[in-house]
Amino acid sequence: MATTNVLNNLKNKYSTTSKTLKIGLFGFGCVGQGIFELLQQSNGVNAEIVKIGIKNTDKKRSIDSRLFTNDSTKILYDSTIDVIIELIDDAAAAYKIVTTAMREGKAVISANKKLIANHLEELLRLQKEFAVPFLYEASVCGSIPIIRNLEEYYNTDYLSSVETICNGTTNYILTKTASEGLTYNRALKEAQDLGFAESDPTLDVQGFDAKFKSIILALHAFGVILKPEDVLNYGIHHLNIADTLFAQENNYKIKLLGKIYRKENEVIAYVAPHFVDDSHEFYNVNNEFNAVQVAAQFAEKQTFIGKGAGSHPTASAVLSDLAALRYDYHYEYKNIGQALDYNPKSLHKVYFRYTNASDLIGLNFLNITKHHQGHELNFIIGEISLEDLIQANLNERESVFLAFF
Repeated sequence: MATTNVLNNLKNKYSTTSKTLKIGLFGFGCVGQGIFELLQQSNGVNAEIVKIGIKNTDKKRSIDSRLFTNDSTKILYDSTIDVIIELIDDAAAAYKIVTTAMREGKAVISANKKLIANHLEELLRLQKEFAVPFLYEASVCGSIPIIRNLEEYYNTDYLSSVETICNGTTNYILTKTASEGLTYNRALKEAQDLGFAESDPTLDVQGFDAKFKSIILALHAFGVILKPEDVLNYGIHHLNIADTLFAQENNYKIKLLGKIYRKENEVIAYVAPHFVDDSHEFYNVNNEFNAVQVAAQFAEKQTFIGKGAGSHPTASAVLSDLAALRYDYHYEYKNIGQALDYNPKSLHKVYFRYTNASDLIGLNFLNITKHHQGHELNFIIGEISLEDLIQANLNERESVFLAFF
């Protein structure tokens, strides 16, 4: 009986408030529909979607048409709506929705990593100025609860690095080129047919998506605000069979990794393909799966693996944020103020495959350990700075490929 009373007291103390949260949802695509479905099935969140903002109100949908509107003001300025959930692709439109909602005193949940990465300073200021929570777990790695863990679990630990596979499209393509011998273009087409890749896959395959996510993680892990233009992102869209064969002959797999790590009083961050061997925790993370590895002084290395995209996996992260709002949860950004500097001048060992001597213009390789020039394959293995690679804008050079060791 005593145990039952204790449990009941705890349940009453930590139960959600009786008020039903009123939600204004923007976007009813894959994730928007997913959150609508999960709310119908979940017993743990007392919330109701009262209005859904969309572009085309003429499109037939499976739920009550009266829920939909193409007039954002009917949602943003509705005083009965407590929470705005923003799930649209257009980062510029999302910016207007999110900032207006904050100024109206509404809590906001977003999955738009491009919006967040490009406006971090302003979004931090608005949260403080208008005393509103802004949560965005779904913006990074879908169903993997990494932001909340960095905020709460690791906030008393000394973090040394955060490493990710945080783009399911590129991981799927790299898996298929390695395991089935598909060409890059064939693997991309397959990813598009399965819904893992957009019709315009540029943000994914050139590493922009992973960079935006890495910038968000850098804030929560190390308290630094990085500007997208200062962080290297190089993708996989110039991968060819020669690179895949080089990896296989040397017992590597190629993975697009986001790396953020501390070196004394500096933070280094970049996104690029990497050669990983079978001792690496991500070696067998395949297809559309994402992974995050956090290295800390006390907790040491811990790896999270899960689906980084898709209707229900991403919607589950949104639902988790929604549940957290019932306890007035907000990010505290406890790592801001560590006085860490960002260092884009760090040297890194890379493999650089090229076609002509002109492909080497602007690239200052140091400590070259191998320079192979053959009939079908030319490559250099040496060290180069992130700054040189950013300035070279290799994403625009079609006849080269770069991978880090």
